[in-house]
Amino acid sequence: MTQRAGSDGRPEPASGQGRALIDAGAELDPVHPVAPPVHHCPGGLTAAGVAERVARGEINDVPLRSSRSTADIIRGNVFTRFNALIGVLWVIMFIVAPFQDTLFGFVIVANTGIGIIQELRAKKTLDGLAVIGEAKPTVRRDGVAAEVSTSAIVLGDLIELGPGDKVVVDGEVAEADNLEVDESLLTGEADPVLKRCGDQVMSGSFVVAGGGAFTATKVGRQAYAAQLAEEASRFTLVSSELRSGISTILKYVTWMMVPTAIGLIVSQMVVKGDDIKDLIARTVGGIVPMIPEGLVLLTSVAFAIGVIRLGRKQCLVQELPAIEGLARVSVVCLDKTGTLTEGGMDVTELRVLGGFDPAYVQKVLGALGESDPRPNASLQAIIEAYPDSDDWRCTRSLPFSSARKYSGAAFSEGDGQSSAWLLGAPDVLLPSDAPALADVDALNEKGLRVLLLARAAPETDELDASDAAAGVRPAALVVLEQRLRPDAAETLAYFEEQDVAAKVISGDNAVSVGAVAGKLGLPGAEHTVDARRLPADRDAMAAELDANAVFGRVTPRQKRDMVDALQSRGHNVAMTGDGVNDVLALKDADIGVSMGSGSEATKAVAQIVLLNNSFSTLPSVVAEGRRVIGNITRVATLFLTKTVYSVLLAVLVVCWQVEYPFLPRHLTLLSTLTIGVPAFFLALAPNKERAKPHFVRLVMRYAIPAGIIAAMATFLTYLLARSHYGGPGALEAETSAATLTLFLVALWVLAIIARPYTWWRLGLVLAMAFGFLLVLVVPWLQDFFALKLVGITMPWTAVGIAVAAAVGLEFAWRWVDRRFPA
Repeated sequence: MTQRAGSDGRPEPASGQGRALIDAGAELDPVHPVAPPVHHCPGGLTAAGVAERVARGEINDVPLRSSRSTADIIRGNVFTRFNALIGVLWVIMFIVAPFQDTLFGFVIVANTGIGIIQELRAKKTLDGLAVIGEAKPTVRRDGVAAEVSTSAIVLGDLIELGPGDKVVVDGEVAEADNLEVDESLLTGEADPVLKRCGDQVMSGSFVVAGGGAFTATKVGRQAYAAQLAEEASRFTLVSSELRSGISTILKYVTWMMVPTAIGLIVSQMVVKGDDIKDLIARTVGGIVPMIPEGLVLLTSVAFAIGVIRLGRKQCLVQELPAIEGLARVSVVCLDKTGTLTEGGMDVTELRVLGGFDPAYVQKVLGALGESDPRPNASLQAIIEAYPDSDDWRCTRSLPFSSARKYSGAAFSEGDGQSSAWLLGAPDVLLPSDAPALADVDALNEKGLRVLLLARAAPETDELDASDAAAGVRPAALVVLEQRLRPDAAETLAYFEEQDVAAKVISGDNAVSVGAVAGKLGLPGAEHTVDARRLPADRDAMAAELDANAVFGRVTPRQKRDMVDALQSRGHNVAMTGDGVNDVLALKDADIGVSMGSGSEATKAVAQIVLLNNSFSTLPSVVAEGRRVIGNITRVATLFLTKTVYSVLLAVLVVCWQVEYPFLPRHLTLLSTLTIGVPAFFLALAPNKERAKPHFVRLVMRYAIPAGIIAAMATFLTYLLARSHYGGPGALEAETSAATLTLFLVALWVLAIIARPYTWWRLGLVLAMAFGFLLVLVVPWLQDFFALKLVGITMPWTAVGIAVAAAVGLEFAWRWVDRRFPA
């Protein structure tokens, strides 16, 4: 993707300076102030010329956008702030403590390894799909046009352009046939620019109408957009509310951890005196559980597995946070053509008007088809139905534009006569009171698409003039039938079930769009809105959008305005599309989704590309996003509850000037059974609930009260045990009682998080309980973890305190839900 990206990873318009550079064709690379000379050749470069340029390194070597390197993945997973801290503590424990007190380090190594492996698998999936979905520009070499990969382009290549094609490198126009280029992704200016031979075209722009060819003058990192966006266009894992929320949490955890750890070290030095090894072991045991290290790794794993799962369904996620974004979507805007309907069309009827000869009309339609080298779906259907007449010669042509809603051409007929014709939307070409529009409305109500063939007025000089449609003479109505996607109805029903509002936004006739939406069972399809009557005011437009579901005759700029209006109402908006008229809206939507068969421009700005062109893949993307967000929110509560009770326990130990009750082995056991193993399963489980905003608040509103209750119950048990036990082995008995209470409370937190119960969730909780029971009853495990319950009174007291704490957790959870609703 070759455009500059903002702080949220989305494209931004270039600055005024950038606009001036485009206009002037200025050199951007200070190292290469003068571009090498480029020789224009109608047939393109020769094979020898290509080989010579490859040898000189004049190739388009811009890095792939879809993934970061293996080295970056390993570095990003291994060299983290918390891994460094834990690594230092791990080395210290190897020196001063038994092997079982170093287990926490092996857990981190395993987690980091899993994270690396999963992300490498995701990289392999992304890179494979990126090759499938990569832009394949048509390059002319040795007089033959052929598609090549973007990276195979060399300096001086002659690259052909047509509607929807993305300009992949900078160049100079060599051929132009009504070539209109949209540079909005670079400049922010939405109006297309007419390009003539000799004009500059910049990478990152795209063709909206017409065709031509340009000669590559700058490739690779010297290209305009590549210089703006080389860093921003690389793979990222961070531009999301989820990951930014986790970063915020970790920042606060660090602030709490440092003074608490210092206080704990000082207090243990005072309490333990000369027993340095035990002092260090118990201090490390207090510091390590404060770190929610597995949370970051588990989030990376969840995202990576999401990419792999979607990749199997031929869904290319060009920005990983798009998985999260689609889970938060409340409105999905659908373009009808290519999304709800398949790309192809069929001519079902030709209604001749105004006394024209049917054979003559068919000859006109055949000539119009021949006049456009890159016909759209409608014109392709006409070409198939009405072959060209060889004795007509096109003298001027006007390619179709979604902004003006018609195309046209002027001909020199075989008998020496000349004529000019327009083909497009009847309600645009004809006045509102034209009799032919009554027939058009009746056909539109059946879901048929209708084009008007009209002869331009004799005095019309330019087909692209603003008044070209004035005084036209209707010649025929061309009736086209669109092929509905077989999976569209089921997908729309899914969105309705998931409380996601679907809005059909199309450039076609509103009645026709409504009929298609009605066939697919879209609620509100009976009330269609002609976008030409929509208010320009954003608030008023937003009210209309909220009240209705089907909109026709929408211009590309209006699509963008509609997305903005919906966002102003607090909606998270997804936009689907496949044509150049969708690009601006796709770029501005929270999530842009393009079909794999769509134009290169739409695939360039979309975060998600459905390579199999199946609209039915979208529910899988939504479900994957909801699984990631919902489950990470669940497990984050587990991790942060541990952080809260660990910090509070350390504070209480400092205040009471007592020995820290736990060794690292105890908290490794507790973390594994109540957080590590359950979190892995919970994070990958299905979850259909729509993602809620304010991730930090959602997590901390449960983690703080749960952590406080767990710490208070555990410390109370510890103090009672200190007064109950005495003599040799007292500390081990006290620790065992405190560990029992902390495990039971943490297990109850897990039991609450696992709701609503399914057989496997309930089994997971019981399995963790059984694992702890094994440690308590198997002699060698008792010795390994230094856990042995002594007597009857104190162990049952620990259980009683844990039960009271569990009741407190239930009340606290309910109070939080009422006091701080999500």
